[in-house]
Amino acid sequence: MVQLTKARKFQILNCLLRKSVVTRSTPCKYASFSEVLQLQEKQYTEITFPLQDLAKYLTPNVDTSCFQIFSPSHDDIKIAEAFFIPSRRHVIDYFISAVRIDHAPQLSQPEVCFLGRSNVGKSSLIKALFSLAPDIEVRVSKHPGYTKKMNFFKVGKLFTMVDMPGYGYRAPEDFAEMVEPYLNQRPNLKRTFLLVDGLIGLQEADHIAVEMLEEFGNPYVLVLTKIDKAPKSVMAKNVLQIQDFIEKNTQGCFPQIFPVSSLYYSGIHVLRCFIAHVVGNLHLSSKQSS
Repeated sequence: MVQLTKARKFQILNCLLRKSVVTRSTPCKYASFSEVLQLQEKQYTEITFPLQDLAKYLTPNVDTSCFQIFSPSHDDIKIAEAFFIPSRRHVIDYFISAVRIDHAPQLSQPEVCFLGRSNVGKSSLIKALFSLAPDIEVRVSKHPGYTKKMNFFKVGKLFTMVDMPGYGYRAPEDFAEMVEPYLNQRPNLKRTFLLVDGLIGLQEADHIAVEMLEEFGNPYVLVLTKIDKAPKSVMAKNVLQIQDFIEKNTQGCFPQIFPVSSLYYSGIHVLRCFIAHVVGNLHLSSKQSS
């Protein structure tokens, strides 16, 4: 048996560690739209327009017109992406946290917030949206209920994004006192993004959140998260059920769902574009509903 010296053992160990780090920790490609544009058409559609990609798994008689209500051009997506890239004159960073509406900063720029069940992936989604601003700190935890405050992130002087505490399991005890006044009284809130687990679909707690947003008259949109974990058949079933629910039971909900994967950036580029549009920073090259 060949005996290895200590130096050789350390050399082999370092080599294995480097390979392990590359395998586990290398950031996923396609955070930037310029990388996505280099892909073959099939993979390009899967990443950029996952909802349209899902249409091919449905029977021909299913109406998919609501899948393309918001369908921005390449130029629209590129312009929107630029808002999420920091510079000396355009600082993107965590700003402040608040536990009550009277602790929230009084800001004049438009605002969007992200709401959903604990562990639905709110912080992961915000981290993916800010993936081109690597210095920004968005804390993500594997444990449900990690976010206990309203966390404000400023995107230069253009708009603000707010990560809200999750409802349901391990929600803050004062969740209602914290979140409801914000949703009902925040004058510069332009859109609420209500996140739903793509593998599970709408749950009872999500229905309560929808009722609250409808009662307050808030415009909102449903974002389907973790689509990389759901088989296409499950995704198709959940999407059709949610689209039917939106059509029959809502007035303030945008009629199109936004499926996303924070791991592979599927749907992230279009969602950036939609955010930039609803806060008034992007006028689309083609007429779109918002």
